[in-house]
Amino acid sequence: MKLKWALIGLVVAIMTVLSGCEPLTVLDPKGPQAEVQANDIKLSIVLMSFIVIVVFAMLVYMLIKYRASKQREDYEPPHIEGNPIVEIIIVGIPVLIVAFLSFVSVQSNYKVEATPVGYEDQEPLVVYASTSNWKWHFSYPEENIETVNYLYIPTDRPLEFKLYSYGPITSFWIPQLGGQKYAMADMVNTLHLAAEAPGEYMGRNANFSGKGFAENTFNVTAMSQEEFDEWVKEVHETAEPLTEEKFNELLEPGHLGQMTFTGTHLEFLPPPEGENGGHNHGSGDSAENSEEEHGQHHEESSTENSDHHH
Repeated sequence: MKLKWALIGLVVAIMTVLSGCEPLTVLDPKGPQAEVQANDIKLSIVLMSFIVIVVFAMLVYMLIKYRASKQREDYEPPHIEGNPIVEIIIVGIPVLIVAFLSFVSVQSNYKVEATPVGYEDQEPLVVYASTSNWKWHFSYPEENIETVNYLYIPTDRPLEFKLYSYGPITSFWIPQLGGQKYAMADMVNTLHLAAEAPGEYMGRNANFSGKGFAENTFNVTAMSQEEFDEWVKEVHETAEPLTEEKFNELLEPGHLGQMTFTGTHLEFLPPPEGENGGHNHGSGDSAENSEEEHGQHHEESSTENSDHHH
């Protein structure tokens, strides 16, 4: 009797908690990449729920059918060496499940790593998304605009994010548009997304990066291409230019509100080069500067050696 009321209480408690939960954002996709991942999550939930129900049903059946109270006092279970059919079932079914989920995962991975389906023929909006402790910097090289801690994007257009970090490893994540991807200091990772519905979405760093990690978030606003173009025009009319001195101040550890600038830091502090980033904006200048510095260092060394010889 006590067990019965305990189970009833547990069910009521679970229902009460779930009724107060907000819908999971990952299951409310607003873009093709997020929809692929949401479908995979739902498929996994359905499959695992079916397995759990079957296992618990078999458990209850065994407990009732073979409970001790129904057997004779002198009952002894028969000696069984093994059952090939049962063994094939208990081994084969998990193998099939793992193989099926692996196939689905690999297929989905190719989809989310590529340009969103239906957007292959469109020119993407390229945004360089970089982090520093504990803020996000978004550079629009084509629009010559940079924002801090907020992101404006057009709907129905492919988005190509170039991810890197000016501090520890972070992870760029907009749950309703797609999965997360790392931003690192020594290379550039590319993430393809698209927003199909206007609205405001939450973005954040999904990788622990120190005491300010909890507030390392940013706001995302998706709008029509016309509204996006108007915003770009307004920024160029009202925002202050971003200087190298100002950007170095922004890189200092701390939290900031939303900020907007004309120009980008790509002009004086280009992103790193890496196997996933290729040759990025400013990489040629960096190479030239490196050669010049190497030449100057060589001349200085030659002079020092000459003086020392004399």
